Amino acid sequence: MGVPVEELVSTPIEDITPAYEAVRNTFFTHKTKPLEFRLLQLRQLYWAITDNTEALLEALSKDLNKPRFEALCGEIEWCRNDCVFAQNNLRKWAQDESAPDIPLTSKPLAPKIRKDPLGCVLVIGAFNFPLQLSIGPFIGAIAGGNTAILKPSELSSHTAMVMQRMIEDYLDPSAYRVIQGAIPETTALLDLKWDKIFYTGGIRVAKIIAKKAAETLTPVALELGGKNPAIVTKNADLHLAARRLLWAKSMNAGQVCISQNYTMIDQSVLPAFINELKAAMKTFYPNGLRNSPDFARIVDSRNYDRITGMLDASKGKILMGGERDEKERYLELTVVQIDNKDDALVADETFGPIVTVLPVSDLDQAIQIANEVSVTPLGIYPFGTNAETARVLDETRSGGASINDGMFHGCQPTLAFGGVGESGQGSYRGKASFECFTHRRSVVKTPSWIEGLLDIRYPPFSEKNTKKFQSMSVLKPNFNREGRPTGLAWVLSFLGY
Repeated sequence: MGVPVEELVSTPIEDITPAYEAVRNTFFTHKTKPLEFRLLQLRQLYWAITDNTEALLEALSKDLNKPRFEALCGEIEWCRNDCVFAQNNLRKWAQDESAPDIPLTSKPLAPKIRKDPLGCVLVIGAFNFPLQLSIGPFIGAIAGGNTAILKPSELSSHTAMVMQRMIEDYLDPSAYRVIQGAIPETTALLDLKWDKIFYTGGIRVAKIIAKKAAETLTPVALELGGKNPAIVTKNADLHLAARRLLWAKSMNAGQVCISQNYTMIDQSVLPAFINELKAAMKTFYPNGLRNSPDFARIVDSRNYDRITGMLDASKGKILMGGERDEKERYLELTVVQIDNKDDALVADETFGPIVTVLPVSDLDQAIQIANEVSVTPLGIYPFGTNAETARVLDETRSGGASINDGMFHGCQPTLAFGGVGESGQGSYRGKASFECFTHRRSVVKTPSWIEGLLDIRYPPFSEKNTKKFQSMSVLKPNFNREGRPTGLAWVLSFLGY
């Protein structure tokens, strides 16, 4: 079983609107709302991935020279686990919730929260993890009861075609479609009215999508990159820091949005840290990097030229690596020591196998630079004592963080993942994927017998009814005019509650 690995065939522009109208019309038949339908689609998607594992491995190898281990762990098994986890938990997630914090006088209304599908949604995937970053949110869309169109990245073209055949062969074609192509096809999709757009990629395109979505007040989830800092203090375990940060930049040849973009290290331990990086390199690739089956390639020539251009523009000093091969799109893991935060390797996201090292005098300077380079990166990675890492979290912002590790929070498949500010908005994975594609709909049901209590809301308004309303609903402060707690609140505050 399994589909062939094909070259990309773009969807004709004239076919895009009919495909959209078909899945949108399906949503209004309520076909995708029953849980049994959603569960069936999730199970079918699981088998689609399972039956096409070899095709996906071949496609990922052709697109990125992705190592088999990375393709299985970070793409195929990740998405299969997502399918199983979602179908195991969907009934629980979809249940109505009793609304919290409801006053006693409103309890008879039985306030509750429904989890309603958003409607017809668009998922735009990324090239670096072409299966995971497309199918992952697509699973959330299915679990939420939506109809959906997937637009994979055209840069990972072979994987995009395998995904199209999988969805066409295994899922309900009236509810789920794939549109292939590049800028013209994406532009045509963005001209349509969606109930949500989920995009993974860069800031420049995200701004275009957000601006277009704003025209129709379409909500967006934006999973972007960032100039993510790692900070290594003089008290850090340098052996672990070097291994873990080198791993983060070696995965997928550094084409990972949450890996560190630069590492600030206390200048007193810089030589020892560099030695640990060199030792880790020999351990990871004992027979050399270029011929290793465990190292990917840059996705295309444009991105290869972008990364090498940044290297050439840098005023830093190469301490390790530096080998290139344009024909193979091979870039060796390269350690570069720079002198300041304005260097070309920090000014923008490298998104490649470049380990940029910036010596700093102390933690104060590191935190200051981190906040100056980017106030809201996608991730931050402090290495040091508990007090030092806690201080980094307290004095910076980021979408997520891994303490004494590189990007490992992003490797937890059921942990909510997302950016903040310029690194994105919205989150997904695990239950958060379901929540990303559903609306929490507040509902009350007013019984007829409660009318006697509600008569105060009707005109003509009287002083008696005003006092009745105040006695039923007005909260009395447990603090004085100076802002200090009073009464029982003072006691609880004194006890630390």
